[in-house]
Amino acid sequence: MKIAIFGAGAIGGYLGAKLAKAGVDVTLIARGPHLAAIKANGLILQTLGESFTVRPAATDDPAQAGAQDFVFLTIKSNSAPAIAATLKPMLRGDTGVVTAMNGLPFWYFHKQGGPHEGRRLQAVDPHDLMWSHIGPERAIGCVLDPAATIQAPGIIRHTYSDRVPIGEPDGSRSDRIQALSKAMIAAGLKAPVRPRIRTDIWIKLWGNVCFNPLSALTGATLDVLATDKELAPLVMALMSEARSVGEALGIDFLIDTQKRIAGAADAGAHKTSMLQDLESGRPMEIDPIVGAVVEIGRMLNVPTPTIDIVLALVRRRAIEAGCYKPS
Repeated sequence: MKIAIFGAGAIGGYLGAKLAKAGVDVTLIARGPHLAAIKANGLILQTLGESFTVRPAATDDPAQAGAQDFVFLTIKSNSAPAIAATLKPMLRGDTGVVTAMNGLPFWYFHKQGGPHEGRRLQAVDPHDLMWSHIGPERAIGCVLDPAATIQAPGIIRHTYSDRVPIGEPDGSRSDRIQALSKAMIAAGLKAPVRPRIRTDIWIKLWGNVCFNPLSALTGATLDVLATDKELAPLVMALMSEARSVGEALGIDFLIDTQKRIAGAADAGAHKTSMLQDLESGRPMEIDPIVGAVVEIGRMLNVPTPTIDIVLALVRRRAIEAGCYKPS
């Protein structure tokens, strides 16, 4: 099996290292000093209870990778449309593309059925570039629970969870999804095939749409945001509105709001990815996470007044910091 990891940073590097160690033919698509270090010294993974080095192929040119069985997209969701066309050299007719990114995926309404079948999400894929160049028929859903950081170029430190559920948009147990799950499980990942992957996506999004923008606006870590009594009404309002949007789409939220907030608190003094991007001056994943919920809310006539305000505030904060350009 040939698997390319497009965006072999912290999480992508973690997945690539685990798969490579298990004998999968892995190609890492990376750049800069991180790529140079991988080429020179291999990729080092410091994970729970062990540390090891693998030497997979690594490049910044998808054409060098060649055709793949699966391509994992482990990049920032806001940057995915711009790179969609560059994936072409890695795509055969049956290549699966695993959307392992934050926010709602571009294929969300593909094979969902119902009145919104085939609808495109402009907050996620504003010019239909992913829909056109990747194609929803290639898409495989994925939710990333692990936490990892780049300790230094070529060195990944994994600190939390090995759970990476995957699923087909139509909920089927296709041959390709079962083959991918088997390879990931053999690599030491918890990768169950989920018949309703959209539910898993929404449970993660549910927290992100609340805590990511609040962290960027306040500079606070998750434990503070989830336990601050003055912020509690705002947190509850954001979570309630996001849940209402999800439920209008038929999502069954399996835990209550307080438990989801408590789960965020359990993460401790963790800076969300949106806050990290703001502090580092990198483009922020605002629209695929927050804007997508607002877009769907308007589509379904579900009001999101609190999310609307927070979206406007975090966009302005990001614009002033040079971390957001309106599409």
